[in-house]
Parts: sequence; structure tokens; C-alpha cells
Amino acid sequence: MKKIIATGGAGFIGSEFVRQAVSRGFEVVVIDKLTYAGDLERLNTVKDKITFYKTDITNREFIEYIFKKEKPDIVVHWAAESHVDRSILDASPFIETNVKGTQVLLDVAKTVGIEKFINIATDEVYGELGKEGQFFETTALNPNSPYSVSKASADMLGRAYYRTYNLPVITVRPSNNYGPWQYPEKLIPVVILKALNNEPIPVYGTGENIREWLYVSDCADAVFEIIEKGKIGEIYNVGSGEEKRNIDVVKSILQILNKPEDLIQFVKDRPGHDFRYSLNVDKIKNELGWEAKVKFEEGISKTVSWYLDNIDWVEKKLKYLKEYWEKVYS
Repeated sequence: MKKIIATGGAGFIGSEFVRQAVSRGFEVVVIDKLTYAGDLERLNTVKDKITFYKTDITNREFIEYIFKKEKPDIVVHWAAESHVDRSILDASPFIETNVKGTQVLLDVAKTVGIEKFINIATDEVYGELGKEGQFFETTALNPNSPYSVSKASADMLGRAYYRTYNLPVITVRPSNNYGPWQYPEKLIPVVILKALNNEPIPVYGTGENIREWLYVSDCADAVFEIIEKGKIGEIYNVGSGEEKRNIDVVKSILQILNKPEDLIQFVKDRPGHDFRYSLNVDKIKNELGWEAKVKFEEGISKTVSWYLDNIDWVEKKLKYLKEYWEKVYS
């Protein structure tokens, strides 16, 4: 049985990965700081089957202790400050966690000996596209927000450690994830929550910005394929091909909830807002045989249903969000 250390394993995507890892027979160690976006409730179904450590990934001494004690075969690095709007308000936590924290993990990993270090990046490291074209793994990085710059730095650090120290790093660049358990600061859960409360739904600009939407279980599934078949030193885009304008995502949710479109309230656009992301996934499809399974219509329906069934969890987060929403959307 292989042992995996999953950083950020109490987060939205990380917890999905952990739940799948347990079901696939891995021994799992979770490291998570439990910031506002981390929540052990996401791991309730597997809490007796994992080992959990609460710490900041910048805490080198404790990270060294964990790695030496647990002796992982594989590290999957999900931990990150991840919200663009928060990075615009204050970039410091993003540089600290995403850059310094990644450096600490890479440094410690190279001293203990591991089989694979899966470094989770994002499609946002590429910058933006116009209405045509796609990002390939060979596309130059051109990040535009403090968040994406910090993730590009972490991405490049991982590849530098592969080249310089021969650390067995594989880089993964997923597109926009959505699904159950997402913290309600991101677009889809914000829309669901505000629509349910018949509140104005803030949409940046005119809602024309385009994102590629990847259901969270597909993202985790792709990472397991990469763990099993991925080549050390390589980069893999993970996308769905499901490109949607933000305004169409909002309207699809309102339709499911039978809510009127006049709830939509266009607000001042995000500074430096990238227009479009689109990943070419030929590499992972042709080399590893992976492709996304969940179509957007199915995924968004499942997501809305989950939030309706778990509205108490969402509402517990509201006290942390109201002041933040005022700063972001004013």
C-alpha cells in the first residue's frame, strides 16, 4: 500500500482527492493549516482512515518531522491560497503560502526520498486568451493576478527542483473546478447562496469572461492517473473542454433553482480580469488515456443539489463572508 501525503487535504479539491485516495486503497496523511477555507467536515466520511496534521506548510521544522515520521511514497501538493479576489486585496498570504510553502515542501521532500511529487498548479499561470486558441503545456507562462503569479512561481519552483536536484516532480495544471464542498466565495456557490436568499447576484463586468469548468471528481481522478502513469518531469493540463461564459453559468443555476434573472447585478469588473482560459488536453488524453467524464449540465445539477442538501454547512460560513463581499463587490 502506497502512502500519500496530501497537503491542503481539508480544502475543496484536496478533500475530494483524499476521499478518493482512501477508497482506492492508499494510506493517506493530510497536512492542512485549516484556514477559513479549510474544513475537517469535508473529511468526516474518512476521518478514521487518515492521519491528520494541522500546520502551516511554511513551518519547516514540523514539515520535516512529519515527512521523516510518515515516510511518504508520494506527495500531492494541493495546499494554496486560491482566491484571486483575496489576492488583489492582499497579496502577502499568497506569496507566503504558495511560494515559500512550496519551497519548504520541495526542500524537505528532496531530503527524505520520495517516488513522486505532484505539484498542483492552475490554468491561470498561462495568463489569458482571446476568443480563439488554447493553452498547451509548452505555452509560456504569463500570469496577471497576484494569485496566478504566486502559483506560477510555485509551478516553476517545482520544475526547477526537478531540473536542479532531480526531485521527481510532475506538474499538473487544472482548469476551474466546481462541485460539492466548495467554499462560498467562488462564483458558483455564491450564485447558489444568493439566489436561494433572493439577494442580488454580483457578476463582474458584463459576464462575458469565459472559463473552462472541470467537475471536482474529474480533477481528482486525473491526478490518480498521473500518479499511476505520469512521467517524471512532465507537465499535464487537466481540463474538460466545457467552456462557459460566466453569465451563462449564472443563468443555468437560476434556471435550476427557478429564480428570476433580474437577480443578476453587474458590478465593477475585477482589476486585471483575464478574459478566457482554455486548455489543450491532448497530452493527458493521448499519453495517459484520461478524459473528463462529467458534462457541465450534469455537474452543475449535482452541485446545486448538494448545496440544497447541505445549506446548513454553507450558512455557517456566512459570518466570515459578509464583510468580505462588501470589500470585493462594492
